[in-house]
Amino acid sequence: MADKHGPGRDPGKKAQKGKSDSDYGAKQITVLEGLEAVRRRPGMYIGTTGPDGLHHLIWEVVDNSFDEAMAGYCNDITITLLPDSYVSVEDNGRGIPVDLHKEYKVSALELVLTKLHAGGKFGDGGYKVSGGLHGVGVSVVNALSTHTKAEVKRDGKLWVQEYKKGVPVKKVAAVGNARGTGTTITFQADASIFETTEYNWDTILNHLRQQAYLTKGIRLRIRDKRVRGAEKSYGFYFEGGVRSYVRHLNHQKETKHPTIFYVHKEAEGVDSEVAFQYVDDFKENVYAFANNIFNPDGGTHIAGFRSALTRVLNTYARKQGFLKEKDENITGDDSREGLTAVISVKIREPQFEGQTKAKLGNPEAKSAVESVFAMGFEIFLEEHPKDAQGIIEKCILASRARMAARAARDTVLRKGVLEGLTLPGKLSDCSSRDATRSEIFIVEGDSAGGSAKQGRDREFQAILPLRGKILNVERARIDKILVNEQVKNLIIALGTNIGEQFEIEKLRYGRIILMTDADVDGAHIRTLLLTLFYRYFPRLISENHLFIAQPPLFRVSSGKEFRYCFTDAEREKVTQEFLAKKAESKAASAARKNAAKKEAAEEVPMEAEGEESVSVVGGVVVQRYKGLGEMNAEQLWETTMDPSTRTMYQVTIDDAGKADSIFDILMGNEVEPRKRFIQTHAKNVKNLDI
Repeated sequence: MADKHGPGRDPGKKAQKGKSDSDYGAKQITVLEGLEAVRRRPGMYIGTTGPDGLHHLIWEVVDNSFDEAMAGYCNDITITLLPDSYVSVEDNGRGIPVDLHKEYKVSALELVLTKLHAGGKFGDGGYKVSGGLHGVGVSVVNALSTHTKAEVKRDGKLWVQEYKKGVPVKKVAAVGNARGTGTTITFQADASIFETTEYNWDTILNHLRQQAYLTKGIRLRIRDKRVRGAEKSYGFYFEGGVRSYVRHLNHQKETKHPTIFYVHKEAEGVDSEVAFQYVDDFKENVYAFANNIFNPDGGTHIAGFRSALTRVLNTYARKQGFLKEKDENITGDDSREGLTAVISVKIREPQFEGQTKAKLGNPEAKSAVESVFAMGFEIFLEEHPKDAQGIIEKCILASRARMAARAARDTVLRKGVLEGLTLPGKLSDCSSRDATRSEIFIVEGDSAGGSAKQGRDREFQAILPLRGKILNVERARIDKILVNEQVKNLIIALGTNIGEQFEIEKLRYGRIILMTDADVDGAHIRTLLLTLFYRYFPRLISENHLFIAQPPLFRVSSGKEFRYCFTDAEREKVTQEFLAKKAESKAASAARKNAAKKEAAEEVPMEAEGEESVSVVGGVVVQRYKGLGEMNAEQLWETTMDPSTRTMYQVTIDDAGKADSIFDILMGNEVEPRKRFIQTHAKNVKNLDI
């Protein structure tokens, strides 16, 4: 992410008043008819016109097929990527109705494809449950596509209608006979609306794999036919439903009990499906879904699950003597340490908090999940005593660690410290107390920290240097983390506390910027910091507070002119540009020109202080920065810290499940999965700086 706007700068001059208020009347009110509103403001309907919005078009069409599957009418879905950015989604559901709609006097198929809020998800008789609440899905896809073709197999015939930018080309018509039923929607995203029309195979694969887990018994195929001779395909079929999902999430982890708990039952009009298994880990991985929609903030179904989990575990532990009369009860945190769980509900009228559907609010989901899960879990513990013992022992161990962590937290994170009364000595704070304007650079080493302190804008930029590599939190409990000096200084500087006591409202800096050397050690330190933030400060990532600075790798100079370069390719390009300029200036003299050619063919290394690498090519000086400390304060400011010129990456989480798996592989205790990962991806590493 490129940051081009620095705090303290005027974001724009105040608009001047050009016309009188009397000029504003009825003629200034614009009414957008049909799907024109979607084309004019696509972000309101799909969130963004970037890659996420482009892929959202596929999700909208596929959701219709999954709605048919959840209703019990579809068990086969095929998604095909075609040349020229076309995508086809085919299912064997009932087929979109094609008969004439009494009110609108057009085919129901045309109505669904061209009218917002038209579909079988409103009123009675369409769908019992549905992922798409608003009925805008396929019509929005049609509006944002240059060409759309709908093919419906129904009543023994093949019905077809085509559209250009959401407008029907002809009326719905039968073009021949057909066996079976189903719908095929083929569309081409409008390149004039989207930033890119190039679909990512892995993004599609990961999203649809998750959907296949959530709708057991569905055969899902993804085909890539974009390049002739390089076609590929992938298929999913999970009879085990969310139980298969838990097995997938834990496939590289050490489990604490072999049998995955699973229950699937309907109660109070809510279809509840729950699966879980404990692993040898300190964190909780719980994924909640309502009508196949991921709910990252949980909701009432999660509340019901957690309540029943803690209650049933305590009852069983006391009944079997694992907990004595003097022992404390297992808490909710204890019962969730190392837990991998998937909770999926299908509900008639889902109520989500917020437009993003991040949290389910239906009260009936809580009581339904709680009763279904509690009854199933009680039976599971009685029928699987060895699994039950592994679960209880894991929870009791977590309880003891919690008590140790409480003692550590009391001594390390006293209230006064968190209020900023005793900030870390190495922190060079900024003068601003406005978190929206302030930013903190977490810098590798005292040398780079010194340059950053001298080059920064003290008004809004704070500097916290870290000495060496911080603790790998993937392999440590919270009590060990809290006594680590480096981590403790970072927690205190941020002001948010950590773990379950985290309070984002107390964040002291709106931007947290990791600034490490461009070498292997710097990358390792950055990875350790990312692990810490991902595991214990996830909201700082999800709410867009974490960034990675991009210092240049090279300084290329010729005479008084110089440029900073961030890649080898950029360095080579700039070097050639400077060489060309030098050659042009010497073109008047043939002798000097020949000498210049000879000089350009040679590369002469020069001695430099420390590890700094400098070479001269044809009079062009190429300086390679091995570390941030090799740049003086002015260079560090103009290349990496100045908001008007710097480039930064924003840290985001596109796929929480995949991110969790990668962190576990790369930073966890198991060596073999990490070895396999390195062997698999080693060929993709270019110009490794060792």
